[in-house]
Amino acid sequence: MQTIRSILTKHSNTLLRLTPLLAFLAPIILLYALNPSDPLLHPIDPRLTFTARESFEVMWKGRTFQLFFVWLIALELILDWEKLQENKLAKLFSFRTIAFAVTLLLPTLYMITSNYYRLNSNIADFALQNNVHRWNLIPLATEYLVYAALFCAIVLLCFSVKGLKIFSVPLFFLTIVGALYAIDNVYPYGEFTPFQLLVPTTTMLAAAVLQAMGYRTDLYIANNMPHLTAIDPNTLKSATFDVAWPCAGIESLLIFTVVALLFLKRMPLSWKTKVGYFAVGAVVTYLVNVLRITAIFVIAMNGDWRPFHDLYGPLYSIAWIVAYPLIILGSQSLWRKLKKTGNDTMRSTRSQPPQPNPA
Repeated sequence: MQTIRSILTKHSNTLLRLTPLLAFLAPIILLYALNPSDPLLHPIDPRLTFTARESFEVMWKGRTFQLFFVWLIALELILDWEKLQENKLAKLFSFRTIAFAVTLLLPTLYMITSNYYRLNSNIADFALQNNVHRWNLIPLATEYLVYAALFCAIVLLCFSVKGLKIFSVPLFFLTIVGALYAIDNVYPYGEFTPFQLLVPTTTMLAAAVLQAMGYRTDLYIANNMPHLTAIDPNTLKSATFDVAWPCAGIESLLIFTVVALLFLKRMPLSWKTKVGYFAVGAVVTYLVNVLRITAIFVIAMNGDWRPFHDLYGPLYSIAWIVAYPLIILGSQSLWRKLKKTGNDTMRSTRSQPPQPNPA
């Protein structure tokens, strides 16, 4: 017992820095391992269901985004480990320390309560009574928003406002995902007009790509909702979809905007460089969405499109979004090395004595 206590005391600062990660890694692992029996309705086809474990294999209206949230926390810990040396938990039995310890347990307690003590059912019943269109998916949106609030509380109690700035990217990432889920549940099928405005253009670009690949397309737009059909002229197989803003990847553009702005804000770069990085990333994110829509039609004409629609397609955009900050860091590091090499070469050239004129 004394040995364990001495180890904890010696490494207390390291453990405190890991608490934001461990507090949410625990409920995710438990939920996946326990796999509660109550199935969730499929966000696209209500006739289908998926279990808690299967929800981690679904990107849109699933829990795959929670895995990226944990990854972002780990990334922040790696990048800002030294900045988190100081914490606000000086006294063991202070009110702040006790509140922090309780808050650490709340994500796991929420997971248990929501899945085993009918909290999710009560939230869904409340949404149904208030005429929410996709009332069955409100519990999952609530879970994301509750986790975001608890994450904010944990970081504030341990590291104060400075820590909140450090962990701003994972916090806003989870908040935006929960808000997007909630908006689409209340205003489904492209009814939220501000997000739907960009969709017709995206769909037209996808139709142009399909035509360039040799497919025939038929596109018409009614009330900002594009209706696209693609036909393979060789096999006469076809695929038809209405394209709403979640399917067009508007959520990935919003997530990219939040992540990129928060990341670039912390970079010691000129505003012109930041604008350039943001513009390049936004264009690539948009083009990835266009290609994802194209791929859904191609896959639908040849087989089951749901695995790609639910996981692999959105994974393209999110993988790009989480990789882009690393690309920026890598490009900056490469630029500094090239600049240093160039400066060293110039200094070496200037230091050489002038050669005598043979004439």
